[in-house]
Amino acid sequence: MTKPKSAVSYVRAYGKVKQIEPYRIIWLSKVVYSSPFELAISAVIIVNAISLAVLTMPNLDAGTVQIANTVDAIAFGIYVLELILRMVSYGKKPWTYFKEGWNVFDFIVVGLSPFFQGQTAVIRLLRLLRLVRIFRFLPEVRILSASIVKSVPPLMSMTVLITMLLFLYGMAGFYLFGDQAPESWGNIGLSMKSLFILLTLENFPVYLEEAIALSPLAIPFFLSYVFLIVFTVLNVLIGIVLNAMDEAREEDRIQKQQVKELNAISSKVTALSTVDKQVQKEIEKLKAEISRIESSLSSPKQKAKSTPKS
Repeated sequence: MTKPKSAVSYVRAYGKVKQIEPYRIIWLSKVVYSSPFELAISAVIIVNAISLAVLTMPNLDAGTVQIANTVDAIAFGIYVLELILRMVSYGKKPWTYFKEGWNVFDFIVVGLSPFFQGQTAVIRLLRLLRLVRIFRFLPEVRILSASIVKSVPPLMSMTVLITMLLFLYGMAGFYLFGDQAPESWGNIGLSMKSLFILLTLENFPVYLEEAIALSPLAIPFFLSYVFLIVFTVLNVLIGIVLNAMDEAREEDRIQKQQVKELNAISSKVTALSTVDKQVQKEIEKLKAEISRIESSLSSPKQKAKSTPKS
């Protein structure tokens, strides 16, 4: 008798919908990918960060240092336990744990720490890298990271546009003010440096007053620069980032919904498959019963034929 297959399980991991492979320990995989587990690890990372920050304070007494080191040691023990649970969840194929980039990162910053005892610089660096793992666990941080990645291509295009505009305005500034204000506009490099500083409107009145004294074109030059580049272009950049964040949030919502729908469909398919197998077994039993009855019905006839008449 064949054992019915269990339902295929889906989870959200590494920013995408992931199917838990059949060779893995399903229940343990669900635990290590669950939101409560990840939030618990996030809390440990935050507490660990606070303890490391305390150790940087001057004039600490021995008791405070001892407590901070103890918290760090406990946090490291939790990281090791987490690492073991994740590796064990891969069941019969633990080596597939290293196919994911975050898993390799975890193994390096956690699993290799005991081998660098006594090397203070390396240990401190590994401690800091443990805190970077917060990007993996906190949902909002994942969304923010995804939005930054999504905004990179349009931001690169905008960077080219801003660079060209800075170059054009830099050349204009050199021609208008270069001879009389060489420290700010003496060449294209200095001009673009001044304009780059003005992107944040820092020292804008100083630059404007200096330029007005040098050329009557200073006012249209600076006003057009502020309205065209500082206000318009930078607002477009902010819009790109916000739009990418909205897309990342929408993808996150869709992924959560997909996981629920896929798990529900998988459960229904498994239930239907189980019912179908049970029906098939009942049909086989009925066929066997029919065959037995038919054989029992045919037996008296055979006996009657085989019995000689007196």
